Order: sequence, then structure tokens, then C-alpha cells
Amino acid sequence: MEKDSDHTVGRPGGSRLRLSCVGGTAVTRRRESVRTPAPSSRRRRAVLTGAACLLAVVGLASPAVAAPQQAKGLSPMENAARQIGALQDLKKNGSATEAKVDSRLLFELKARANRSAMSAALPRLQSGVEVSGNRTTVDIRATVSDGLLKALTDAGATLKAVSTRYGSVRAELPLSAIGKVARRSDVRKVEVAGEAMTARELDPNTAPAKPESKEEKDARIERNTRAALAEQAATITSAGDRAHNADTVREEIGVTGVGVKICALSDGIDSLATSQAAGELPEVDVLPTQAGGGDEGTAMLEIIHDVAPNAELGFATAFNSDASFADNIRALRFELDCDIIVDDILYFKESPFQDWIIAQAVNDVVEDGALYFSSAGNEGNTVDGTAAHWEGDFVNSGQVIGKFAGYAHDFDPSENTQVLQPISDASSAGVPVLLNWSDPLGASDNDYDLYMLDSQGNVVAGSQDYQTGTQDPYERVDTPFFGGNGLRLAIVKFNGEDRYLSLSALRGRFGDTSGELKAFNTPGVTFGHSAARGAFSVAAAPADEPLPFDLEPGDPANPRGPFPEAFGEDTALERFSSDGPRRIFYEEDGTPITPGDVSSTGGEVRQKPDITAADGVLTSVPGFDPFFGTSAAAPHAAAIAGLVLSGNPGIDPAEVREALTRTAIDIAEPGVDGRSGHGVILADRVLAYTGASPQPLARAQAPTVTPDDGGEYLHPGDTATVELPVTNTGDATSVSTSMVLTSPTDGVTITPRSRSYGTIEKGATATRTFQVTVPESHQVGEPVQLDTRVTFAGAYSPTRTSFALEVGEPSDVTVDFAYTGAPVAIPDASTVGTSVEIPVSGVGRASKLTFSVDGATCSTDSGATTVGIDHTYVSDMVGVLTSPSGASAQVFAGNGGSGNNLCQVVFDDSAEQPFASVSAAQAPFTGTWRSVDPLAGLRTEPADGTWTFTAYDLALFDTGTLRSVSLHVNGYAAG
Repeated sequence: MEKDSDHTVGRPGGSRLRLSCVGGTAVTRRRESVRTPAPSSRRRRAVLTGAACLLAVVGLASPAVAAPQQAKGLSPMENAARQIGALQDLKKNGSATEAKVDSRLLFELKARANRSAMSAALPRLQSGVEVSGNRTTVDIRATVSDGLLKALTDAGATLKAVSTRYGSVRAELPLSAIGKVARRSDVRKVEVAGEAMTARELDPNTAPAKPESKEEKDARIERNTRAALAEQAATITSAGDRAHNADTVREEIGVTGVGVKICALSDGIDSLATSQAAGELPEVDVLPTQAGGGDEGTAMLEIIHDVAPNAELGFATAFNSDASFADNIRALRFELDCDIIVDDILYFKESPFQDWIIAQAVNDVVEDGALYFSSAGNEGNTVDGTAAHWEGDFVNSGQVIGKFAGYAHDFDPSENTQVLQPISDASSAGVPVLLNWSDPLGASDNDYDLYMLDSQGNVVAGSQDYQTGTQDPYERVDTPFFGGNGLRLAIVKFNGEDRYLSLSALRGRFGDTSGELKAFNTPGVTFGHSAARGAFSVAAAPADEPLPFDLEPGDPANPRGPFPEAFGEDTALERFSSDGPRRIFYEEDGTPITPGDVSSTGGEVRQKPDITAADGVLTSVPGFDPFFGTSAAAPHAAAIAGLVLSGNPGIDPAEVREALTRTAIDIAEPGVDGRSGHGVILADRVLAYTGASPQPLARAQAPTVTPDDGGEYLHPGDTATVELPVTNTGDATSVSTSMVLTSPTDGVTITPRSRSYGTIEKGATATRTFQVTVPESHQVGEPVQLDTRVTFAGAYSPTRTSFALEVGEPSDVTVDFAYTGAPVAIPDASTVGTSVEIPVSGVGRASKLTFSVDGATCSTDSGATTVGIDHTYVSDMVGVLTSPSGASAQVFAGNGGSGNNLCQVVFDDSAEQPFASVSAAQAPFTGTWRSVDPLAGLRTEPADGTWTFTAYDLALFDTGTLRSVSLHVNGYAAG
């Protein structure tokens, strides 16, 4: 990376200590905490053995020891000090620009600039940065503006996800552009793209299957969907439905989730169509362009539907980026009107000590009245010995590691000193290791670093970001995917004050090294947004068969569940379920909770997890049969909460929390504990506590309009008979049902204003008629709005719905408007997409809209220039049409499988077949089809103005170009 100045931001410091080795052991003359110096009367001897002794010695090594040419013949720990010193060289001499770049990116850049020198000094160091064709994916934390996005595009970036609210851009960036981007004043940090994982539990002993190609995945999904349509086999019900007594609730109380919308966030919903064809799922409201990839979301939705079958469902992916995840949490509440939101995702960048952007989004929706459930995680717990987590105050070992600075943390709470934390050999492949400390986010001026060593003292991975007052208190390394025995971790305080630390090796374990190092663990591995105050963090207990593999070799047997009985006091937790509590030091804005105390005596201790629910259940989704992990537990808990809301409309969220926690069955340590929370929940106990009862839900349905003059169309001055059905979709009979019908449209009269619909049984429909008169002065093409208010005896009363009546005779003249600009590339795997404009004028109100992807000659050739959209693997794509008013409709979304190219294809609401039904064999896609969303929804305002069509490519590898699209508009006949 280029230096922008000679300014040095590394701040070496600290004195050295006198040590000596006696009979193979090192004896410290002074061992104390920098924060609380020990008086001379309390000085003590601490004996260090083995590697710790050697590390203490090399803390006094002369600068010459760090020279690469002297590496030969060094002991393992002398070698470690030499290599850490080489890394500290990079940090000490870093520029102001480099201070804004993730240290792992810097390692990669330095290695590429002088690979032979880096290999000589650091022969086993892996940056952990994934690079393809000299490009890598990064998260750019910045003030997001059009200027920044243009600058990134000009620098060769492909924009993947943009969040203005949270100041983050995920982009694929040329390595050569990292310095240029970091030098911008509006950029705070360029980071390796933040990774996430779901809380699904997979067999760690099974080698991953060969990755499925997109063609193979598409063929499998199409094959399974057709089989589901043909077989109509019995649906699969989660064993958690029985274990939680939810089936009893539905049968005896009669509450099914009516009136509630439950939405999930996970990886994706690839098999949604298959589950729907099999009768496992109803319609799901998917946030546009946010269907994601994978099937954990599908499996979660099936669990929710099993327990609360009449709840509405929604979904959005959490995997586009951490900021996109936060945006989608808000969108599910504020755009899709979700009452309950559940996820099973953890981003490694989330802070254990302060609510970061994802937790902040959770706080926003909870404050707005939503209930939020999240998996506690599968990172293990101290009782079962399955976690690799240590947290506590920094303790100065008195040992300087490296060439310039850096007191090592002492993990050993006894009189002995141990500066290395060993990772067990059985869990050392591909484990993310996270270091956090108790500084506020974006304002850390205490600089800690994290190093991973092998048994020979080689630095395998390191993370040494700058913390100079504007950065996050966070470092991350990964264990090598090739594994390796004898891995161990060292925490180094490069500069600053003592802080409370959290060190976690997610899904790994710390393990004793025989005769050398001891593993130290503490409870509290659960962290992130599930630890937000208002969130429900959910632990897991098996509903049926036990987890069919050992988490590590030699582990005791896994517990089994009670199915076909219900959970009780003898319920056992899954051994992998994450424990709490979670100590928080700062409010989300960085305000300290206990000013002046950010140690083990400060902050707020949050009880996490909150409750326990079922996992180890069957779904119809391949690979999730059974479905283990807190990923499966969280949707069970969310669905039970859905039953509570359904049977208690308008209930205060605080009362729901009270009901879930007070009725939970204590199953672990007596009282509220750090593994199960308040205990395992049972639906019958929760609903009895709240007094839930079945509710009617009567809503108006679409009207039928018949002009009284016998004509086909309603004109200004006409009176029409309007039939308005009301359907009771609730769990109970709707009695005293009536409708009030009004219109805000000037001059429209309605008689009668209200009608009684009487009693409507559950699932039945009643219809009444009204007379609607349109004034002579009404403008042709302007719709008449009808507003319905349906009242009935029930807590969901009244329900309100609006309908638009068309006025005027549609013109048979179609006016065509086309995009006339140059072809534009569709960015690969991006939720930003590319847009073209279609100007429309001289039409006024539209009676009909069709949209077409044009082309002169159709073919399936890759890169064809005569088709409207050339794109290999069309199902990667989503197309969205947006009107001048800002209303939008998805034209196509994830359809067409591996087929190439759209050409001379028309999207028309009156088409017989939906485009969703096309298969790859029909490529190049042509003909007339129904769009995903009706285009009629874009006709509520005049058509004149600038329309926009946006094409998104949401999956990797296949690319294409948007070339030729048109909008076709019919107005209304004169008079």
C-alpha cells in the first residue's frame, strides 16, 4: 500500500522486566497488573514452565534476534517472538492511511508486494483474505453518498450492498484500489467483509460434500417441486409442535395464529416453491431482492407454520452484509408489518459489550412493538465443557512479546503465569477467533492485538488493527482450514489501559496441552443482537432423537427429547447450546453504563439466554431432516409467541415476556440460569397465563362492479351495483358483523352507507350490495376509492380495506415507450443492481400496462447482442419496474433456472401463465407471461413521468447486460 505521509500511528511503549530461567523454568521478579500496580510488599515469584518460560526469555531478546536470517536454530518461542516482532514492525511504521485498513488486508498487500521477504519472515502466516483475480470483498465503513458510490465504481468496485442508515458499503474491490479508497476523508475503515454463520448444528466430523453447481441445484429444486406436486404426500410436522403442547393449544383453545404475521431472517429460501407445492408452506411475503440463497430460511418457516398454521409469513435474507441484515430487520417491521421477527444469524463483527448496528435495529423494532427472537448460538457452554470462551480483566503477565511493545495477557488466575491459550486439536480447523475489549465502538484508544501460533512458534494468523481513538475494539483471526495441532493464542496489549476482555473461538474448544498449557474457560459465550435487552435469546433442547454425532471425539452421549410426550422438568439441554450471561458496558450510542468502571465490576449483566425451545425436528427441506441447533429452537419460540398474540390481540409485549418467562419449566440449575434461561416453554402454560381465546377476523374482499345501465364500464355520471363480500378468516364465529362503506373521492355517493352482515361462521363468506354513484364531473381514468370498515364482536375489530374502482372505457390504442440508451452491465451478486429510465408523456391515466424485454433476434448464446437482456442463468436475476410515484412491482424474480437470455418477452397481467412457472428448457425466454407482482398496482397515479427498470443479479459467477426494454401504456377512450 502507498504511504500518504511519513506520519506514524503505531504507539509502542512499555518497560521491560527482568527474568531469568532456573532449571528450565522462568522466574519473574515482578508480576503485576498495569492498571493496579502491586506494592513491593506483595511481590511474588511465579514459576513458568515449558513454552511460557521460553516466551518470557525472548521478551528480552535483542533487536538482532528479529532478523529473518537468524531464524535458523531458534527455539519455538524465540521464533514466535521474532515473527511477532516482524508484524509489529509493520504496525509501528504504518501510515495514517494504513491505520484505516484491516490488518489482515495489510498482510495480504504486503505479501503481494514482497512475497519472498514476507515468506522468509513469516513462513506460515495466512492473511485469511479471500482473493479472486486480484479482487476481494470488503466492508467500507463510511458516510455513504452518491459521490462515494461513484468513486468506488470508478475505482473498479462492484457494489454488493449499500446501507446509508448504517454507513456501510459491501463491495468487491481490486486490491490495488484499497489504499485509494482508504485515503478518502469520508471513509472510516476498509475491512475484510464481515462473515456470518447460522446457528444450525452440523456434524463437524463429516467432510463437506462437493459444492453443488447452480445447474445441479436448479435441477434438484425443479425435480423436487414436480415430485411434490405429483405425490401430494402427507405433510411433515415438527416434533416440537407436540413437545411444546402447541397441538393441544390449537385443539383445545382453538388459537392458530390468525391475525399475526411472523417473519424470519436466515440464509435463504431456495426450496420455498417445493415446500409450497408439498403443502408445507402457504404464501410467503418476501422482501424484494432479499430471498437470499440456501434453505435454512425455508426450514425455519416450516417450523413456524407447523406451530402457528394460520399466521401470515414473511422472509428476508440476513447474508448480504451485516448492515443489510440490520436494514432488513427494520424493513420487515416497517415495510412488511411483521408482528414477530425471528433469526438464527450471528455476525462475527458483533460486539459482546455494546449493541452494534444489528442489535440497534432489533432495539428499533422492539421499541415499535414487535417481538424479536434470536438463536442463542451453538458455541457451547462451560457446564458441558463445550465452549472456547474466556472473558475477564486484562492481567499483565509482565512479559513483552515481540520487538517493540506488547505486554502479554496472563490467562492463569493462580500464582502461575500462562500467556498462551491452547486450542484443542479436534476443533482447530476453520474456527473464527474473536477478541473484544471494553472500549466503546468507534472510539477505542486502547490497542490490543491477537496472534495465533503453532507448536513451532510460527505465527499462523494475526490481527493487529490500529486503535487510536476512532476504531472498534475488535480483532479476529481464523484457525487454518488445514487444521494443525498445538495451536495457541496470545493477547498482546500494544498500548493503553487495562480493559475487560472477551476471547471466543466459535464452535471450537480450548484444550489442555499435556504438561505444558492449561485451557482456561469462563461462561458467557453468547453475544450479539440476541443479547439485546428486548430480544428473546433462545437456547435449544432436543424434541426427539439425540444429536447423532459427537461434538468432539470422546464426548458423552447427547441427550434425547420427550417426543411423543411434552417437555418436562427432566428436559436436558443440547450440549452445544451457548451460555450466558452477557455483560454490557455501553448503551448503543456509546454512553458508559457505569462511568469510570469498564472492568469485571462494571457494566450491566443481562440474563441471556432467556428461554429454551425445541430442536432436532424434521422438516421437508432436504438437509434439514432432522434440523438441529438453536436455529430450530428460535422459530419454535417465535411461533408460540404468535399463538399468544393471536389469542390476545393488542397484548402488551411486556406481558408476553412475563408469560414466556414465568411459565417456563426450570430444567437446568435451579432458578434462572446461564444455559436455559428461565427454562423450556410450553404453549399451553403460556396461553393459559395470558387468558388467550380464539378470535374472529372478518375482512372485506375485492368488489364486483355492475353498472346499472347495463354497460361494460363505469363512466362519470353512472350508478353501479357493488357487491362486497366479507370473509371470516379467524378462529371463531364473527357475530354482529357489519360494514361501513365510504369514499374520499369528491362527489361520490354511496347508499346505504352501512349494511349488516350478521353472523359469519369461521371460514365462511357473506355478501351484500351497495349503490355507488359517480358524479358527472369526475375525470375519466381517475379511480374511485372505496374504503371499507368491517366491525364485529372481537378484538381484531374493525378491519379496514381500500379498493379502487376504474372509471372510463380503456383505450385500445397502445403507446410504446422504450429505453434508448446504451447497453448497461448488470453487476454480479449485487443487491444494488443497474437501472435504466423510460420516459412516459402524453398518456395521463393508464388503463393497462404491459412491460417487455425486447430484442431483434432471440438465442441462448452467451453474450448475445440481439436480445433484450443477455444473462447466463436467468434465475440469478430479479427485475423491478418502478413508476414515477415510487410504487414498484417485481416483474420476474429467481425464475428460469440455468436458461440464458430474455428476448421478446411480454409481461401482462392478463396472461394465462405466470413467469414463475418457466423452466430452463424454455430458454431463450419469450412469449407472454404474468409478472410476479401485478402491474395494475402501478396505475394508481398518472403514468406520465420517468419510469425506472432495475435488473439485479443476486448470485455469483453468471453475468449479463441490460440492452432493450419497453413500457406499453393504454390510456382511456375520450368521453
